[in-house]
Amino acid sequence: MMEDTTFEDVKNLTKKLWFQVGVGILLALAIIRMFIEVSGIFSPLIIIGQTIFLPLLLGGVLFYLSRPLLKWIEKKGWKRWTGILAIFVIIGFLVWIFSSIVGPAVTKQVNALVNDAPKITQDVEKMVGYALDQKNRLPKALEESIDDQSGKIEAIAKGFGNWVVVFVQSLAQGIFALVLVPFFLFYILKDHERFAPFIAGFFRGEQKTWIRKTLVDIDGTLKAYIQGQLVVSVAVGIMLLIGYLIIGLDYALLLALFGMVTNVIPFLGPFIAVVPALIIGYVQEPQLAIYVGIIMLIAQQIESNLISPNVMGKALDIHPLTVITVIMAAGNIAGLWGIILAIPTYAIIKTILKNVYARRFEIREAANSTVDEE
Repeated sequence: MMEDTTFEDVKNLTKKLWFQVGVGILLALAIIRMFIEVSGIFSPLIIIGQTIFLPLLLGGVLFYLSRPLLKWIEKKGWKRWTGILAIFVIIGFLVWIFSSIVGPAVTKQVNALVNDAPKITQDVEKMVGYALDQKNRLPKALEESIDDQSGKIEAIAKGFGNWVVVFVQSLAQGIFALVLVPFFLFYILKDHERFAPFIAGFFRGEQKTWIRKTLVDIDGTLKAYIQGQLVVSVAVGIMLLIGYLIIGLDYALLLALFGMVTNVIPFLGPFIAVVPALIIGYVQEPQLAIYVGIIMLIAQQIESNLISPNVMGKALDIHPLTVITVIMAAGNIAGLWGIILAIPTYAIIKTILKNVYARRFEIREAANSTVDEE
């Protein structure tokens, strides 16, 4: 009798959600560990993955941005090929506008910044040196804190020129990767509706229905994040550009574009974007650094309190503390790409878990209804 009871207890334990999740996590960690141990075998696959990662990511982003237009064209009775062709024409037109109007100005400012980088570095070093010379007039606790941080500040100042070069090189590599983007975008636009049925085809019955619903929910989550993030980032870039032009900041267009790009990083993006603007503003004229800080503060307040709530709404429904925690953890694990992809990845996992919980609830309710009928 005791053996039967023990068996039933173990059987009931395996049905607990926390137990199944725990086992799933342990299995995932074991698979990751085994993958690391034999990573040499998968080196060719890793190289291929690294090569196509950025073009595939950009192709996916462009897909979510252009899909509404594709659907609208198809609703008008036109064939999909016509819609895809129209999308590529529009993208080509936008690229032409950027390259012919914005591109030369950006190139000019990038070249000027690269040429001025040594002078900017020297000015920042002088600023840091002057601040360190005045530390004896400060309280002892603050003086010790400055001593601890002075090495980091000097390293940042000396590395500013290298940062500019690395940024330009990364930009060039990104432009080279853009060559593959149209191919990925074309096939995603052409065959995107086949993905969910293909995945669901491995399942049967109610599981197949649940898989398709989960994929639809994931699709909606990615759509809300990507389309909303684009609108928010463009709005922030425009606000920064207007503000920088008003105060007469050097490299205004380049710094505004940098702020627009870094805004895709939740929470940390504004802090990253304001650092080069503050440095350039101080070197140009010390009081401009104050104006830069005010402009960034106003832009972020407008974005966080007005634009984001109305554009993205509660589609993601992620608490700010969760955002900070996820970003910091992802940054330590996967660096910059981890920071950029942390929130959409977390949102996808959250969507899957919500559907898992809803499915288990349906099963439990169905089982209870059967017991009541008996």
